[in-house]
Amino acid sequence: MKKILIKNIKGLVQVGENIPSVLKGAEMKVLPIIENAFLALEDGMVVAYGSMEDWGGIDDWRDLEIIDADGRFVLPAFCDSHTHTVFAKSREEEFVDRINGLSYEEIAIKGGGILNSANRLNAISEDELFEQASERIKVLISYGTGALEIKSGYGLSVESELKMLRVIKRLKDSCGIELKATFLAAHAFPTAFKENKQAYIDLIIQEMLPKVAEEKLADFIDVFCERNYFSVEQMEEILLAGAKYGLVPKVHVNQFTAMGGIKKAVELNALTVDHLEELSEEDILALKNSTCMPTILPSCSFFIGIPYGNARLLLDNGLPLALASDYNPGTTPSGNLNFVWSLACIQLKMTPEEAFNALTVNAAYAMGLSESHGKIALGRRSPILITKPIPSLAYMPYAFGDQHIERIIA
Repeated sequence: MKKILIKNIKGLVQVGENIPSVLKGAEMKVLPIIENAFLALEDGMVVAYGSMEDWGGIDDWRDLEIIDADGRFVLPAFCDSHTHTVFAKSREEEFVDRINGLSYEEIAIKGGGILNSANRLNAISEDELFEQASERIKVLISYGTGALEIKSGYGLSVESELKMLRVIKRLKDSCGIELKATFLAAHAFPTAFKENKQAYIDLIIQEMLPKVAEEKLADFIDVFCERNYFSVEQMEEILLAGAKYGLVPKVHVNQFTAMGGIKKAVELNALTVDHLEELSEEDILALKNSTCMPTILPSCSFFIGIPYGNARLLLDNGLPLALASDYNPGTTPSGNLNFVWSLACIQLKMTPEEAFNALTVNAAYAMGLSESHGKIALGRRSPILITKPIPSLAYMPYAFGDQHIERIIA
């Protein structure tokens, strides 16, 4: 049995036995921290913690690693509930297009965007796709990510969507952290179906979904509900079909327009609604008294220059909020959640505590991982981060360009 004792911790963060699975509104300002603390793990499971004053010493030194965390914080790893980590190639040429004045939608109309990634993915082998994604995940772990959701959606054909999901399944068995898979064939309409969109929806429902279910390739189902993509009615048809196979909805919505997608997603028992750069009063009312987790992706807004989601509107209405990276080759070529933490404070006007709760407790809920991730408590195996020596926890989002993680125990 491998045992680890972390002692002299400057601050043991997000620790306790009564932290809720979802934090809302003013609750998100509260962040439990034990100063001058210790944490004991056995085979990755928390067996004891508390103040160094209450530490009773060591009875059994066998197979014990002692870590002196003097000047360091220990915290649960981040959970990233919205990514597109499996892709074939970067899209820096579109980055240059945006510098030269083209919008995201204009780039998509001329053949860029999601269709660009789909064309490239069709030409790559499953093994090469797996190797590339494996290397990306190693980098994400080094940034402090301890649980990861990955979507398909760059295949847009039966063969390529299944290829993506099979890669994600292989990654689940090899990457060393918890990983969730989302079926997102409804990411865009392939060029061949531009004049017959219903035929592509039928392909998703009648051919893709049965194969996804047969091979147990996905935990969630997603739809990009947006102007020029999938309508609210099309989203409903696809999500209802996915529900018959036990796939839980997670929806891209309100990135550019508020068109009633959030209300419908809530009615369809969506676990999360993601993006939310646009929000209406109707959206806020729909989210109240629901179990749906609003999720904002600030690094997408940063990279493509669109409005940031209104986090304060959600929190001031007593709602919960999760944050995620949206890591993908077109609109967010970074999965660095410490940078997301910084953006949440700088651009969304969230406190460091609110943003950290959004990246841990609420993000774990957004992945269906409330029982295992997002906080430190007895009997849990949530991956643990040890920072470098830093003056305070707020220093992590403050010093936005630095790497603050010294070690991850997963």
